[in-house]
Amino acid sequence: MNPLLNIKEYGQSIWLDYLSRPLLESGQLRRLIREDGLRGMTSNPAIFKKAITGGDAYDETIRALARDGQSVDQIYRNLVVTDIQDAADEFNSVYTSTGGRDGYVSLEVSPHLAHDTDGTVQEARELWAAVNRPNIFIKVPGTEAGIPAIWQLISEGINVNVTLLFGLSRYQTVAQAYIDGLAECLQSGRPIENVRSVASFFLSRIDVLIDQQLEAIIDQNGPQAAVAAELRGQVAIASAKHAYQMYKQIFGSDDFQQLRAQGANTQRLLWASTSTKDPAYSDVKYVEALIGPNTVNTLPEETLDAYRDHGRPAPRLEENLELSYKTLTRLYEVGIDLDEATAQLEAEGVQKFIEPFDELVEAITQQRRAALDLAESPAVQSDDEAVEAHRAATVDPASKTDEAMWETFPASDPPGNW
Repeated sequence: MNPLLNIKEYGQSIWLDYLSRPLLESGQLRRLIREDGLRGMTSNPAIFKKAITGGDAYDETIRALARDGQSVDQIYRNLVVTDIQDAADEFNSVYTSTGGRDGYVSLEVSPHLAHDTDGTVQEARELWAAVNRPNIFIKVPGTEAGIPAIWQLISEGINVNVTLLFGLSRYQTVAQAYIDGLAECLQSGRPIENVRSVASFFLSRIDVLIDQQLEAIIDQNGPQAAVAAELRGQVAIASAKHAYQMYKQIFGSDDFQQLRAQGANTQRLLWASTSTKDPAYSDVKYVEALIGPNTVNTLPEETLDAYRDHGRPAPRLEENLELSYKTLTRLYEVGIDLDEATAQLEAEGVQKFIEPFDELVEAITQQRRAALDLAESPAVQSDDEAVEAHRAATVDPASKTDEAMWETFPASDPPGNW
């Protein structure tokens, strides 16, 4: 049986960390939903940059929108909103059949707003209204400025995918912002049973950074070298397992159970950044170890394919918890401050999304400019102008036969085109 389908038996939902127009128009997404049990989809600026600039699928739409007088920002929003709407419609059956638990597609606010609370709230409201689908998440980074934005959006009944989470203390703050937002939503007289959120915990990037620091200790061949070698490649999964125990404690508390009685849903943990960066590790490392109830794992296409091919699903998320706690403790013993590292990862993560976002905007700017230059060029004629010019060059004014022939054929297909 397909291992991706088996994962569902353990309470985990598999989402796809990719989106493109060809994926939608080819029917491939529909096939993944049907054959792999795919239950949702995430996007980010890097994904849209790859989709829009990686081929010609969007070129004609960009040219048409440019000729319509739309600005670069309007063109960008039109492209991404359309894709999100179409993807959300594909997942509508999942959304309905799971009672709103799954079937979501995520759209991120501009990464330039990562440290702008008011700007994040405003753009999130605009995107929520523009897409106008119940089964979407607006992605908001879990930065310090993002915390009050999360609270505000949840209080308004807007679904939020909290992205760029690396640290455990920040995760706890995010979970509390979600709970407080639900309480405010309820206090304002709004229903909360359809308000959803996920907290996206980024994994492989943790190991990439921490492993570099561990390798520096190993290379020194000092008294901590052996411990550092044992910790290599273990920190991200240990952090995720600890976060899951925090999740159970937070959403099992009496305070949340009072909200639960009013229809509140838990904020599920979503494992993100799950492609393996180090070729020495298994290509399904961040899938196998983290299968457990009430979680989501969003996979890029290559990881999805790998797990379909050789995944071995089992409920491992709560295995070896003491060892995971010990891993985090020993990290401090070798002189590595995990809080400091995760703060660095957050800052780098914001920048990693700003760069492709700006590159995408620049690509759209160039295509828009080219389209407008072409439309304004005197060498370029409209269809009617081209037909008239061709007619003037080929019709003998004295010939009634030529005149009759031109009246016979539609302007879009003059005989000179045969």
